[in-house]
Amino acid sequence: MKWSGTILAAVFSAAVSLIGVIMVVGMVKLHARSAPALDLKVAGTPEQIVRGQAISDGFCSGCHSGTGTLTGGLDLAQDLPVPIGSFVASNLTPAGRLSHWADGDIFRAIRNGVDRDGHWLIMMSYTNAGKLSDGDTRAVIAYLRSLPAAGKQTDNPPDHLNLLGVMMLGAGMLSAGKPVSTGAVTAPPKSPGLQYGEYILSYQDCRACHGDKLTGGVPGQLAPPGPDLNVVKRWKFEEFVTTMRTGVDPNGHQLGRQMPWRPIGRMGDEELRAIYEYLTHL
Repeated sequence: MKWSGTILAAVFSAAVSLIGVIMVVGMVKLHARSAPALDLKVAGTPEQIVRGQAISDGFCSGCHSGTGTLTGGLDLAQDLPVPIGSFVASNLTPAGRLSHWADGDIFRAIRNGVDRDGHWLIMMSYTNAGKLSDGDTRAVIAYLRSLPAAGKQTDNPPDHLNLLGVMMLGAGMLSAGKPVSTGAVTAPPKSPGLQYGEYILSYQDCRACHGDKLTGGVPGQLAPPGPDLNVVKRWKFEEFVTTMRTGVDPNGHQLGRQMPWRPIGRMGDEELRAIYEYLTHL
């Protein structure tokens, strides 16, 4: 019994030490992300604003328009399979904190998931927003600057990992975000072709749910698992558009709540055609 007690005490001590190490590693990772500040000024032309609204309606609104046009407030953690914290989408109108940010601060947040104060925007860094071209990112900034103030201020920073989340981060079970990008990002000319469809899907987060090859999600992934998108090959273009704009597929199946069909359905026919062409040529 004496030896058993000694062994148990040693095991407990080792476990506590390991947890402590994991926590320290998690805290280091939590504050390690950085990206260079940018010095830029967006012109805010009418063309940029129109283009920025199209992108915001078809992409940003999926998270930031839960209660109003880009007013934020939705806790994205409700769709995660493990309770690792809270991730409240920020209010992107002038009623939020962006009114105090420079254009370069907003560009860095979109491209690399780091806010004006150097905080890691965890959920932003998990998205593919950084794949937006430089021109489209500037257009989004122009549109955000044109919005009227609405809604309430949201948390700053918006993301908070709990104890479990920090431990999972330290143990390598949570990603440290997409790699920081400092180079220029370009987009092909807008068209209804599959090349432009590939660009749209590069910044949309379809692969988070539907897998890297869009052949379906896998158990254990952070995002809700989605089906194999090769199913679109059996649909006519008009059926694909109807699915994206009504949330009901050609077989009468209602798309899940987590599927952002509403923002995707706000895209124009030309953009939906480009997505359709890309998916049907997988």
